Parts: sequence; C-alpha cells; structure tokens
Amino acid sequence: MIALSGSDPELLKWFAQAELIHSRWAMLAVAGILIPEWLESLGFIDNFSWYDAGEREYFADSTTLFVVQLVLMGWAEGRRWADIINPGCVDIEPNVPHKKKPKPDVGYPGGLWFDPFMWGRGSPEPVMVLRTKEIKNGRLAMLAFVGFCFQAVYTGQGPVENLMSHLADPGHNNIFAVSKLPTSR
Repeated sequence: MIALSGSDPELLKWFAQAELIHSRWAMLAVAGILIPEWLESLGFIDNFSWYDAGEREYFADSTTLFVVQLVLMGWAEGRRWADIINPGCVDIEPNVPHKKKPKPDVGYPGGLWFDPFMWGRGSPEPVMVLRTKEIKNGRLAMLAFVGFCFQAVYTGQGPVENLMSHLADPGHNNIFAVSKLPTSR
C-alpha cells in the first residue's frame, strides 16, 4: 500500500481500491489491443486499429452503444461501490451446508461468479502471492497502455505492427529513426 506520511487511513484504502480497479481495466485494455492485432497479423480476423475504433460503423448507432455501456458500467461500478461501503454484500455464493463462506474482502468479491476456480480460498499466503502478482501485472499494464497510446500517436501503428517492423529491421525501425514527429498546430 502507499505509505504517505500523515495520510488518512480511509483515503489510503480508497487509493488501494482505485489502483486495483485501474490495473484490472488496464490489463483488459492491453489484452483487447494486443489479441485482435495479433489475430489480424495471423489472418484470422479482419480488424481495425484500436485507436480508430470510434470512426467505425457498428451494428447500432453510437448513442445506443453509449447508453448500453453507461448502464452496464454503472451496474458494475455500483456493485464495486457497494462492496467498498459494505464488504461482502456483492458476494454471490450458493448456500451449501458443508461449505464455509470466505471472509468479505473489499475488491476481491469471490464467490461462484468472481472466483470460479476458488483461487482466493484457503491459506492466506498463496492468496497474497496471487494478489501481489495481480497488482504488479496491473501496474505493468497501465504503463503498457500509456506506451501504446504514445506509440499510436507517434507512428500511427499498433504495438504488434511496430514490434514486427522493429524485429525485421532494428537499425531503421526504432524510436530514434522515426522521421514522423508529431507537430503542433
């Protein structure tokens, strides 16, 4: 956790939850950028650049998609907020007599839908190792996403395409050799 001297302990809990949720979204974003681009490079799908997604025509108009996303994200964020206020209230666990429900833990709802492999159960040491791995991978994903954004602005290409061109000719396809610099207007 962040060790800020003189900070409010409740605020530090909020920062920890914010880091956790942002790292989870970043991991999903990085996977959502890399996997389709990689599948396109293999010829399995006809994809488009992730940074041009707003310019595409979809099965519904953009207002409908926005409203649906707003409702779904609002539901997910509402449940997350409820879990912060009242830990354990979002756990969906069938009442089975021989199973003991885990202790509520904010940010890790568990239960049948959120922990189907039961990795969050049992001894606390392996669970803490998994949580540490999750937050470290999430921090890396946040940095990777920022890198993808700069790369898209700088080169106009996706990360897989940039990697392949760099591997094909490392002397000419690197950060120092790009002749197209962003210009201000």
